[in-house]
Amino acid sequence: MDQASGIGKNNQLPWHLPSDLKRFKGITMGHHLVMGRKTYESIGRSLPGRTTIVLSRDPDYCIESGFVVHTIQKALSLAEERGDDEVFVIGGGELFQETINIADRIYLTRVHSLTDCDTFFPDFDDREWTVAEISYHCVDDKNPFPHTLQILNRIPADS
Repeated sequence: MDQASGIGKNNQLPWHLPSDLKRFKGITMGHHLVMGRKTYESIGRSLPGRTTIVLSRDPDYCIESGFVVHTIQKALSLAEERGDDEVFVIGGGELFQETINIADRIYLTRVHSLTDCDTFFPDFDDREWTVAEISYHCVDDKNPFPHTLQILNRIPADS
């Protein structure tokens, strides 16, 4: 997300950061990716090496490779039934809003810039999360924005 929590414009990422994309591929490979219909259509296909689960309100919606479900609960149950121990919600904004309160980990890229966005990551209370990993990346010939890659783990309620 950018400095104003922006994450998208016209169903596309508003930046191209190869270091972020490499990280995304590395952490999601072999896992289930849960996404909304618009996010799926913006990608245009299921991503190799991962299982796609698309949430859609349309009972007739189907995809070539993967699953279509109609609730986040069904998406999570399906991934669990198929043996996945970590499921990745990858967008869009409505789905992030629906799942932020049940997530126990956030893989977050903070883009140190303001970009033109029409979709935003939901507000969350930093006090409910601990930073497990952090790495800063400067602008270079491939990455036009400085950014920080973080892993945030939710602090258990009984702590």
